[in-house]
Amino acid sequence: MSNMAKKAILGKKLGMTQLFVGDVVVPVTVIKAGPCHVTQLKSNEKDGYEAVQLGYGDVKEARVNQPMKGHFRKAGTMPLEILAEVPLNPQEFKVGQKILADIFHEGERADVTGVSKGKGFSGVVKRWGFSGGPASHGSTFHRAPGSIGQCATPSRVFKGRKLPGRAGGARVTAQNLEIFRVDSERNLILVRGAVPGPKGSLVVLRESVKSGRGKAGKRVS
Repeated sequence: MSNMAKKAILGKKLGMTQLFVGDVVVPVTVIKAGPCHVTQLKSNEKDGYEAVQLGYGDVKEARVNQPMKGHFRKAGTMPLEILAEVPLNPQEFKVGQKILADIFHEGERADVTGVSKGKGFSGVVKRWGFSGGPASHGSTFHRAPGSIGQCATPSRVFKGRKLPGRAGGARVTAQNLEIFRVDSERNLILVRGAVPGPKGSLVVLRESVKSGRGKAGKRVS
């Protein structure tokens, strides 16, 4: 329970911009955070684990099937486009509760989870950062992976070997990012630096598990 975040919110990544603090340029990511609604509480007694289900985004009622209509009706909320479970303490929330961007404050730290940009089938240089061979004329080894295993023993390629394949499109969490600014009137949260995912993608902001720690991971006062 102590490792659980105390607050979280769903949002949409709008893009990046920059702000000036004196003469310093600060890159920030703009996130349309909330409003979210608590649609269900998961408990150890009933579900075997603890979590809070959050709903985000408006959707036409005609696009919601009957079971989901009943689910939202039970929660006392309007139909919502996206549902996501977040590992939060359910005892600190109640069904139907509305969560806005002002749940976070400037200077706090947050973990932002999203799905990274898909880059399609990629070679080892792009996917894993291999250096490749000489680029000069006459070389027959440019961007190939090189040797990938042993010869007669064990006569196979080990699992986990870094090879060409699909790059991106994976769930990624950027940890310990600073909440640079909160616009509660427009439900905007500006996070310092970059967060995973393309523009318009769903992101989850949670209280950082490394909150109160410095860059080296040591506790700071």
